[in-house]
Amino acid sequence: MASIAATVQEHSDVKEHTESGAQVHLEKPENGWAGLRHWRYDLRSGFMVAMISLPFSMGIAITSGAPPICGITSAIIAGFLLPFLGGSYVTVSGPAAGLAPAIYAGIFTLGTAYLGAGATHEEVMREGYPLVLVAISLAGILQLVLARFKVARLCAIFPAAAIEGMLASIGLMIIVKQFPLLLGQKFEAHEFWAILAEVPQRLATANVQVLALGVGCVALLFILAAVPSRLLKVMPPPVWAFLIGTVVSLLFLKLGGDNLISIPESPLKHGIAMPSVSLAIHSPQTWLPMAYIVFLLLLIDGTESLATIMAVDKLDPFHRRSDPDRTLQAMGVSNFASSMLGGLTIIPGIVKSTANIMGGGRTQWANFYNAGFLLLMLIFARDLINVVPKVVLASILVYVGFKLCRPKVWRHVSEIGSEQFAIFAITVFVTVTTDLLIGIFAGIAMKLVFSLWYISLANRLNGTKGQQPRGYLARLFDLFRNPVGQRKLEGGVYDLYLVRPLVCFNLFHVIRELQELPQGVKAVRLHFTPLVSLVDHTTAETLFHYIQDYNSKDLTLELVNWERLRPLSDHASAIQLGLSGELIQSEPPKMAAV
Repeated sequence: MASIAATVQEHSDVKEHTESGAQVHLEKPENGWAGLRHWRYDLRSGFMVAMISLPFSMGIAITSGAPPICGITSAIIAGFLLPFLGGSYVTVSGPAAGLAPAIYAGIFTLGTAYLGAGATHEEVMREGYPLVLVAISLAGILQLVLARFKVARLCAIFPAAAIEGMLASIGLMIIVKQFPLLLGQKFEAHEFWAILAEVPQRLATANVQVLALGVGCVALLFILAAVPSRLLKVMPPPVWAFLIGTVVSLLFLKLGGDNLISIPESPLKHGIAMPSVSLAIHSPQTWLPMAYIVFLLLLIDGTESLATIMAVDKLDPFHRRSDPDRTLQAMGVSNFASSMLGGLTIIPGIVKSTANIMGGGRTQWANFYNAGFLLLMLIFARDLINVVPKVVLASILVYVGFKLCRPKVWRHVSEIGSEQFAIFAITVFVTVTTDLLIGIFAGIAMKLVFSLWYISLANRLNGTKGQQPRGYLARLFDLFRNPVGQRKLEGGVYDLYLVRPLVCFNLFHVIRELQELPQGVKAVRLHFTPLVSLVDHTTAETLFHYIQDYNSKDLTLELVNWERLRPLSDHASAIQLGLSGELIQSEPPKMAAV
């Protein structure tokens, strides 16, 4: 139990260094009106996020086949709504690059279905966009329905190592995709490996001024991050790099043309399209493709949203846990509102969320300030924005990307266990090679294989002892079934007896049991019976979180017979094998190493 206490303490400590070097514990900021007390942190972070969000949103809209203004509209709508909807704490939501290909395909498919194969590409895209807005609105309504039935708890099936891998791969992709801007060159390649292969060729013809400014801003970011200063409390390193880089460009380098951000003189020039509900209803030829696109948007949006909030929670310095059902509800409302005003799909963004955390953002009000700054920029600051070099934003994104995939992350995962590192590495490789959704599913598949293998290992080490041996299919089903086999309430103590392996795939059952306690419960005891042959890393981390959460509510959570589990590494939340008494006293099983 000592290791449990140490881990809970590690998870619950939120500290800030003062000038004297002392550490003070900070309260965990809350959303809603209570979060307004942290306005200074959220305001400055909102400004920094807006500088990233403005070109991002326009670029995503263009990539999606929509008018550029639609991307900014989406970000503004999401920002003004989310502080009142809650669900997460430091995620910043808006149009997402991951959904751009799906939106583009949806516009083209619906436009072609409506007009027929003889229409021009321009006509197809023009007519398809109002129809895809209908699909986005329907996906938003279905998200609200799914949130009502609390299906978002299924996000617990994402293994912690796969989430870490997703973050690291996104960091790598962010860095690599900044190379064209850092070199001041247009690349022919757009994919991860192809961009890397093209770098040596473009390096020979790089714009020296652009490269020098980019390298200087990146160096400045790392120097400022390493030097404690009161000024960094007022404005974080990325804001300083943004301001200094822009001033240097204006006074000395005088960059221009494609090297600068460009907001059109009339952002509303292309107009804001509205959803064509009547057209969709009276065009039966669009119904089937519409249904497919709604399903596709719902799958990608839901999966990426829930995976992203879990990933961002790992970066939150206050170690808060987002409510997945409330987040799904917030995304549903935001998607419906965005589509009604001609905007794109709303989803939590890992880049902007990470920038928000690095900028000191503490609550969902950072979204509100981000939206406010975006609106002000469109109205009053077009000329100022258009003198900002793209390479300055690229340098900030390189810094953000490095924080996501820095060597410390790889080392931390490897310390938890070799199987965790294998899941992590596979997720990274598949994600950068294909896309985020396939990468996550690859990590889940690897996790499934390892879970079955470790259960077989525990059974072989323990021996059947007269029990009927179970086949792989039965063991597979056990990974998804509720591990709680018996419940007993007596004297305010609620006993839950676990009779199956505990892994991320059935963790949502345990979460439901711990969240929906009977009336009058003062203490909960989780009993690990000899039938618990495996407790994975994701489950261990979650249980430690609930011990901490219960303590804050004057409840207690006790893990009974935890000591009968054998960790496969020195990490407190390492994977645990359920072994018999005599095996617990022996050395760790050598064959457990991957």
